[in-house]
Amino acid sequence: MALLEQLSMDDAVRDSTARELVESPSLTEAMIVSTCNRLEVYAMTSSFHMGVNDVVQVLHNMSGVDMDTLRGYLYVRYADAAAEHMMVVAAGMDSMVVGEQQIIGQVRTAYQHATEIGTVGPALHGLVQASLHTGKRVHTETNIDDAGSSMVSFAVEEALGQMGLDPAAPEPLRGKTALVLGAGAMASLAATHLGKLGVSTLIIANRTHERAERLADHARQAGVNAEVVDFDDRAKTLHRVDIGVSATGANTFTIEGKDVDGLPAGHELMLIDLSMPRDIDDATATREGVRLVNIEKLHNVQREDSGSDGAAQRIVNEELAAYSSAQRVKDVAPAVSALRRHAAELVDSELSRLKSKIPDVSGDDYEEIQRTVRRVVDKLLHHPTVRVKELAATSGTLSYESALQEFFGLSEAMPERSVKVDVDELPDAEIVALGITDAERATAGMRTK
Repeated sequence: MALLEQLSMDDAVRDSTARELVESPSLTEAMIVSTCNRLEVYAMTSSFHMGVNDVVQVLHNMSGVDMDTLRGYLYVRYADAAAEHMMVVAAGMDSMVVGEQQIIGQVRTAYQHATEIGTVGPALHGLVQASLHTGKRVHTETNIDDAGSSMVSFAVEEALGQMGLDPAAPEPLRGKTALVLGAGAMASLAATHLGKLGVSTLIIANRTHERAERLADHARQAGVNAEVVDFDDRAKTLHRVDIGVSATGANTFTIEGKDVDGLPAGHELMLIDLSMPRDIDDATATREGVRLVNIEKLHNVQREDSGSDGAAQRIVNEELAAYSSAQRVKDVAPAVSALRRHAAELVDSELSRLKSKIPDVSGDDYEEIQRTVRRVVDKLLHHPTVRVKELAATSGTLSYESALQEFFGLSEAMPERSVKVDVDELPDAEIVALGITDAERATAGMRTK
């Protein structure tokens, strides 16, 4: 989590980093998914080893984190495995809260930003569209949403448990006062969720006062008593707050240890930090009566299986097969076209030579000869080219090079496309996904050196 804090990016840093990625020698397309608990780089590379090195170098330049540390935490997917990973991510199956719905919007936003700055091309465009479609199917056709709508609901549920309140009870926060710091998407979700849980008073503070007022108005329209305080006065409200949520993405702590030093004896305060970098100082939790839930602690909470993993994975498998098949057919098309162009050039050359040999042949006879020769060549090429496309579409291990070798002896066979390997064992390939998540590192040792 400390490393993720160093690598966290606001919009400006993410855009400049994506531009630097595509300026690297081996990378032609790139997009970055940067959220509170993951950083992922999706890229098109002409050389796998060089591509990974270029990505690590750019992340080093951006963050100042040394190269060895970055390599120690990176996991890598390429080709079909990279495509599958993005689909799983967009579906919410790879999230700390399985089934959370925010990530599909975050992937879409990352794609839109990368498109606007020109770092996405046809390859990543096709991958993102397939992944977003997969995510929609998983949310629509399975019960994965029942696992949790977002990190906000997950965090509040955990906080209620620590407060001794039943999350399943009607309005468990009735009579309680809540403080929300921030007015962005996460803060708005938190305010809405707290209101649904019956909080009696909602205090909102944001650096931009107008945005805080707007969020308070929405709360009042929903029947929740809401007030706005100046952001600089936030600590002064803690003595009357039962639960506080911070989601500002600030570069400094919004609540520090000293802010809770003066709380009345016996006052219980539950704090929830939804930001990366962290908003709330860990030192607050050392004070008597103060509890803290943050992203790092949420990672350690065991989640019950929603029961939808099997259905969700089947959808991913279907969409991955369709995507991979379409990509292989797309890959083989240039080779087939080149072969047919070459055949046509040979036919034209031989017909010209033939005509020079028999200059007295009549026009009708020559046209019949042309039609016959072209018909023979078309028939010879028809079955092999159809089979090449069929093999490309249906085979996960047979590339167009090996297919053409099988029929025409034109090129060497290639290895399987979809693999998961350690960073030190990376062969050349096309599509690459690199990412860092604490949850994945904890559950999959092969991803860590």
